[in-house]
Amino acid sequence: MKFFMKKNVLIIATALLLNACGAGKVLLSVENSPVVTSIDLVNVVDDKVQVGINPGAFTTSTVIFRIPKTVPGTYSSDNYGKYIEDFEALDYKGIVLPSTKLDDNSWSISNAAQLDKVQYWVNDTYDTEDEVDDAVFSPAGTNILKDSNFMLNLHGFVGYFDGFKEIPYAIQIKKPTDLVGTTTLAREVNNKPDPLWDAFKANRYFEVIDNPIMYAKPNTESFEINGITVTLSLFSPNNVYKASDLKDRMVAMMGAQKKFLGDVDSTKEYDILLYMSDNTVPDAHGFGALEHHTSTVVVLPEAMDIGRLEQAMVDVVSHEFFHIVTPLSVHSKEIQYFDFNDPKMSEHLWMYEGTTEYFANLFQIQQGLITEEDFYERMLAKITNSKFYDDSMSFTVMSKNILEQPYEPNYANVYEKGALINMCLDIILREKSGGEKSMLWLMKELSKKYGTDVPFKDDALFGEIVSMTYPEVYTFFKQHVIGTTPIDYDVYFAKVGLVTKNVEEPTGYFFDGQVPYMDVDVKNDSVVFIRKNIALNSFFDDLKLKGGDIFRVINGQDINLETLRPIIGESFGWAPETVVSMTVERDGEMISVEGPVGQPLKKVRKIVPLEGVTEETVKLRNAWLKN
Repeated sequence: MKFFMKKNVLIIATALLLNACGAGKVLLSVENSPVVTSIDLVNVVDDKVQVGINPGAFTTSTVIFRIPKTVPGTYSSDNYGKYIEDFEALDYKGIVLPSTKLDDNSWSISNAAQLDKVQYWVNDTYDTEDEVDDAVFSPAGTNILKDSNFMLNLHGFVGYFDGFKEIPYAIQIKKPTDLVGTTTLAREVNNKPDPLWDAFKANRYFEVIDNPIMYAKPNTESFEINGITVTLSLFSPNNVYKASDLKDRMVAMMGAQKKFLGDVDSTKEYDILLYMSDNTVPDAHGFGALEHHTSTVVVLPEAMDIGRLEQAMVDVVSHEFFHIVTPLSVHSKEIQYFDFNDPKMSEHLWMYEGTTEYFANLFQIQQGLITEEDFYERMLAKITNSKFYDDSMSFTVMSKNILEQPYEPNYANVYEKGALINMCLDIILREKSGGEKSMLWLMKELSKKYGTDVPFKDDALFGEIVSMTYPEVYTFFKQHVIGTTPIDYDVYFAKVGLVTKNVEEPTGYFFDGQVPYMDVDVKNDSVVFIRKNIALNSFFDDLKLKGGDIFRVINGQDINLETLRPIIGESFGWAPETVVSMTVERDGEMISVEGPVGQPLKKVRKIVPLEGVTEETVKLRNAWLKN
C-alpha cells in the first residue's frame, strides 16, 4: 500500500506546533532528514546480521525505539523484538548511551540529544520454528542463509522511534555480489563507492514494512498483465524449481484475475516472492502467504510436485493479489494508521479476508479455470470447515478483538465463514438488482468513494454499504455479521436454484480413491482394522461392519497386512454378486458375516441444482457464476 506523505516541511512544522501546544512529541531538529538504516548481509555472524539506524538529531532527553509487535495481515502478536540481540545506543563519539529494555519490543534511550545511532543484531525466524510454540508464520518471518538467501520482511529488521513513523527512511543494504534483491520498494542511486550496496527509500515507516525484499541468486521471471508488471522471484534451495516452471500458470491465472477485476487499477507493479523450504534441515514450515499492497511473500515446500505446486500458487497468490481491492483500496483508519505495538483492530475482517478469499474462488469459475461443480465443492468445504469454529460468534466482535481470547482461535474462520458471508451478500445483491449488482460492483464503488489514501470510519461502513444497496443487506449484516445467528446457506442457494443434499457416488471396496477405509496397528502389522470416526461405504454397511473391527479372516484367509494386499487387488475385479465371507474381532468377540459385495457407494454432501426452477432463477445463477 502506497500512502504518500505530504511534504516533510509540513510534517516537521506540525510536530513543532504540537510540541509547543504541550503534545509531548519528540522532535527531530534536522528538517527533511530521513532515518538512515543500514543492513549488512555480507558479514553474517552466527546466522545473524547487524542493523544500524541513524535517526538524525533529537532535542529531548529520552526517546523510545521499537520493533513491531504486530504487523498488518498477520492478526497475531509475534513480538519481533525477541529476535533482536545486543541492542546498543551510541553517541557521536561511539560511546554507549544508557538504555532500558521496556518489553520484548521496546527500548528507552537516555540522553537522546546525544544519540547518533542505534545498532543491534538480528536473528532469523525460519530455522527456529521447531524450537518455539508460538513460531512466527513463515511468510511473515525472516531468513538469514549466508551467501544464499535472505528473506527480509523488514518489520523483523528495521524499527522506528516513537512519534516518527511518518518520517522518510533511507535504507542501505550491503549484499553479496551474486545475490539480487527483488522488491517493490523504491530504489535510489547508490552513492557509496562500494558497489555491494543497494539503496532504497520509503516515504514513511509503513512503506518500509509493506515492501519485503528477497535476496537470492537470479531466478526470476517478469511479465505484463494489462498494465501491471509482475515479477516472480523464486528461491529453491536444492535447485529443484525455476521461476520459468511457474510462469505460464501465473500469466494465465493473473490475466484471468485482472479480467475479473476490470477497471480496478491500484498498482502498476506486483512482486511474488516465493521461498521454497527444505524439509531435510530446520527450515520454514508455516506454508501459505502474507499479502502486501504491491507484493506477496509465499512459502511452500520444495518437495511438492509441479502439479500440486502450480495449484497451490493459483489458490494462494490469487487470494493475496485480490488484496489490492481490500485493504489497499478500501480500508479503515485502524489500517491506515496502524499501531505496530499497540494495535487497534478493525471490525471488518469479513471484508479484508472474507471478500478476498471469496473473490479468489469466484474468479476461477467466472473465468473458466474451474467447473461449477468444483466451485460448489469449494463452497461446501467452507461450510463444513466453518462448523469447526464458533458459528454463533459475532464476526465484528471477533474481528475487533482478534488478538485476544476467545477470539484468536477463531481467526482462520475468516477464510471459511468470511468467504461464505460474501457469497450470501453476492447472491442478495444479484437477486435484488436482477443480476446487475454484485460484491465486485460494491467493492468497486467503495474504491471510488475511498481509495488508497482515504480511510473509512470503522463503525460507519455498514451504513455506507446499506445506503448504496438494499434493506435486505442491512438485515443480513445485523443477523449474521454483527449478530450471532448462524447462516442457513440453503436459503441463499435456493435463490439461485441450488440445494445441499446427500447423494451417492461410486467408490472402491477398501479404498475411496487414495484414501483407505482401513488402517494398521503401528506396533503390529498383523492387526488390520476398519478406521474409526469416518463414514463407511455401502460395502461395510451392508455387511454390518463397524469402525474399529479387526479383520481376522476373509474368504478363509487369515488376515495381516501382507495377506490383505492380494485380496484388495482381487476386489477390483469383483462383480456385485460376488459373495464374501469375513470374521472380524469386535471388543474381544469374534463375529462372522457373509454376503454379496454389491456396488460400493459412498454418501457425499453436495450442492446440486434444484429441479423445476424458473428461467429467471437459472438466469440469476448464471449472472452470479458466469458474469
